[in-house]
Amino acid sequence: MERSHFFSSQAGRSINAPRLTKSRFGIGEVVRHRLLDFRGVVFDIDPVFANSEEWYEAIPEDMRPPREQPFYHLLAENEESSYVAYVSQGNLIDDSIGGPVDHPTVPQLFEQFQNGRYRMRRSLTH
Repeated sequence: MERSHFFSSQAGRSINAPRLTKSRFGIGEVVRHRLLDFRGVVFDIDPVFANSEEWYEAIPEDMRPPREQPFYHLLAENEESSYVAYVSQGNLIDDSIGGPVDHPTVPQLFEQFQNGRYRMRRSLTH
């Protein structure tokens, strides 16, 4: 029997999440958006959608991903800028061979880029 548990999102609401979820990517992995032209490094993972309703509703309905999947916080980059992105697992693919991510926050969270991924700074792990 699969159980669920509740956690609070940044938006301050309770979210019913499965006790076990399978994330395809881990902290420090470099990924690329499947449809949009950007890539990034994973720095946090939500087991299910945990952003605001406004954010979710702003996604065009024909592109809106299901909530019941992992969502990844990325230090992202494209040709023009760097930013933080929040992306569903279904919209990400591996990009470990694409090299390091050029985002100004990467050195604050991660150590060297090696073997296609970053390693979280030891001072930030528990």
